Amino acid sequence: MNKLIIAAGTGFLGQVLANYFKDKFQEIVILTRGKSEIKDGIRYVNWDAKTLSDWKNELENSTILINLAGKSVDCRYNEHNKREILASRIDSTKILNEAVLQCKNPPKHWLNSSTSTIYRFSLDKQMDEVSGEIGDDFSMNVAKEWEKVFLEMETPKTIKTTLRTSIVLGKKGGAFIPLKRLTKLGLGGKQGKGNQFISWIHETDYARGIEFIIEKEVSGIVNIVSPKPISNKDFMCHLRNALKIPIGIPTPTCLLTIGAKLIGTETELILKSRNVIPKKLLENGFQFEYETLEKTFKNLIAKQNQ
Repeated sequence: MNKLIIAAGTGFLGQVLANYFKDKFQEIVILTRGKSEIKDGIRYVNWDAKTLSDWKNELENSTILINLAGKSVDCRYNEHNKREILASRIDSTKILNEAVLQCKNPPKHWLNSSTSTIYRFSLDKQMDEVSGEIGDDFSMNVAKEWEKVFLEMETPKTIKTTLRTSIVLGKKGGAFIPLKRLTKLGLGGKQGKGNQFISWIHETDYARGIEFIIEKEVSGIVNIVSPKPISNKDFMCHLRNALKIPIGIPTPTCLLTIGAKLIGTETELILKSRNVIPKKLLENGFQFEYETLEKTFKNLIAKQNQ
């Protein structure tokens, strides 16, 4: 494959993809709010994620565009942050639509981030791309607007795929690091009631899943999650076992609420039941390398101890 462009690719997921694809593309370009430079064979090109400038020339004759732009939701949902969360996703997707349409030879395939949080809180039903039920609150409505802006503008020469991504577990970022830290401190018990489901995926399968979508030219909506959602209680139990920590003090909802305010985040990130499955990936023949949490934690802990 020729040229990969990752918009907003300097964060955890962007670096997972850049490292995975570095030997699979002749050229990788990362659009960044930082300075333009070449580092470790990757070109970083400045953009502001909302206006057209010279960065749009990078899309000409490119093969794949992956957009990861969006302010982190790991913050308090005050009015300012809510506006930033929404605008950062909408503005970047709108301007990329414009840039793609201006290309004579646009990217062959554009994969745009979304989130598995778009589905309603569910203890009773597994959500797939066909029968999954979309919810109605701030986070879900952001996801709906994000996907609408991505799909409403037709790009005749460019395949479009929406990536409804779950929690990605990785050795250098994401949820694994703080959860590991809490567990080592003896606070690795259930959080809240502990019955809420966690949909997750190993960082390698996240990248492999995206590669599979590209190779198979899968369009539309795809859930990027492992096949086996697990309860928070069991998730934390597996993590304690992997770390050989015998004690895990549970954290009740009232303490989570206080803690979230102290560290500037929301309890939704822990307490929402995300019961999501990757029907489309499985139906197309994708095989997960890390299908179980046991294998996932064993791999990530071994990597961090090397």
